[in-house]
Amino acid sequence: MEHTALITNEAVVFGLLMAILGAIFWAASEPRFKKFFSIVPALLLCYFVPSLLTNTGLVPKDTNIYFIASRYLLPASLVLLTISIDLKAVMGLGPKALIMFFTATASIIVGGPLALMLVSWISPETVGGAGPEAVWRGLSTIAGSWIGGGANQAAMFEVYKPSGALYSAMITVDVVVAEVWMAIILLGAAKSDRVDAWLKADNRAVKALQGQMEDFIARTAKIPTLADAMKILGIAFGAVALSHAAGDFLAPWFAEHAPYTANFSLTSDFFWVVIVATTVGLLLSLTPARNLEGVGASRWGSVFIYILVGSIGMKMDLMEALSQPGLIGVGAVWMLIHVAILIAVARLIKAPFFFVAVGSKANIGGAASAPVAAAAFHPSLAPVGVLLAVLGYALGTYGGWLTGLLMYAVSGDPSPIMLP
Repeated sequence: MEHTALITNEAVVFGLLMAILGAIFWAASEPRFKKFFSIVPALLLCYFVPSLLTNTGLVPKDTNIYFIASRYLLPASLVLLTISIDLKAVMGLGPKALIMFFTATASIIVGGPLALMLVSWISPETVGGAGPEAVWRGLSTIAGSWIGGGANQAAMFEVYKPSGALYSAMITVDVVVAEVWMAIILLGAAKSDRVDAWLKADNRAVKALQGQMEDFIARTAKIPTLADAMKILGIAFGAVALSHAAGDFLAPWFAEHAPYTANFSLTSDFFWVVIVATTVGLLLSLTPARNLEGVGASRWGSVFIYILVGSIGMKMDLMEALSQPGLIGVGAVWMLIHVAILIAVARLIKAPFFFVAVGSKANIGGAASAPVAAAAFHPSLAPVGVLLAVLGYALGTYGGWLTGLLMYAVSGDPSPIMLP
């Protein structure tokens, strides 16, 4: 824990975070601020305003709030956001979601070496180095993170062995560049109809799913009682307990009996937490528990997601980003290539912006970001992000490994690719 911060009591830090989120939503509900929030989405402020707490030194950057939000509240939200989903309607979204997901993966694999080459022409010292200090080794960890998630990032660290200092810098590049792109996605989600018109997209399937969800809520809505609220929370956190118990058993089992499955993230307990929580929610959507949506199941899920969003914002280190402008530039070029390819394919196949956003964030951010991006369009769409994020975990290690090989090939690094 950093003791240089003014406030180090985590109960106080959490209270400040909740007060900020509450103030943002109060302002968003006020008619006098309607014009402002039509331009700047509330979700975007929930990312960036909490970052001021840490970047001004008011609170420490390494609190446990993100860990609690990602391990407890995220799986609870996955259950509550999927419990009311219409699986048949989700399948009816068609193949464009998968096309955009794989396009996102491919663009990250191609974009890494391209960004390395482009920056090397302008500033070769920025992307140089040899041995553990070779920048391409650090960038390989970003590839693992952007295609899969934290477990895949750690796998690339073990495979390509960048130095500890380089790895720390790459984590900053990863977070800052990814969250700037997330901010742009949220702005686009608020104006998705106009973006879809520019893409010449056919968004009828997405709109149909939203409409079906809204009709279902209207049919089942009622004023929730205390018993209703307790049932919702009981199911959500019972599923959290089950998902963690499964992760505690399955991850070590695969690590011991099938270590090669680490390439598919099967040895990661967080992977199993996400899988089991999502599965529980989907199974419950086939039972009368689906009617809990009428008393606010997805509303509770959204509350948990927004707390997670605020805790992610508190992890953003803007000052560190300013101290690494060259590496941030590499990440920005990489991201621009990723986005350009996504937009080109979306226009080609007339995919709505929803598929662009979720296909990208299912790679860049995984289960912690994909449902947030999807829910920015409509809470009923969150499971689409979750399901694609799971696929990203499976591809992350292979995609990161391939990206590392390609970056090594263009880097001019004289040291052997595999360090002792």
